[in-house]
Amino acid sequence: MSVLKIVVLRLIEIITILAIGLLLTVYILSPIYENFGIQFTGNVWVNWFGVSYILFVFYSLIVGLCIYKESELHKHRFTSVLFWLLFIGSNYVIFIPFIKG
Repeated sequence: MSVLKIVVLRLIEIITILAIGLLLTVYILSPIYENFGIQFTGNVWVNWFGVSYILFVFYSLIVGLCIYKESELHKHRFTSVLFWLLFIGSNYVIFIPFIKG
């Protein structure tokens, strides 16, 4: 596959994950927060990024472990410390309001 096709496919993947993350944030996470009495105002984009990144991690795990087992991109991604630190940070951003109330 040519480099241009790979770049375009990665860009489409990123835009799709961001769009799905936005939809999940607005239509699912917002009502869940409000049902628990948590205000869903302020830095909503941080929650959007958190949801999108969690989706990205799950997508990477499914694709990297099931479909492209020998992909160098996924091997480097899974061994990256920043990849996992951002995943932990995203989970913190999404779930800590439930703990704090």
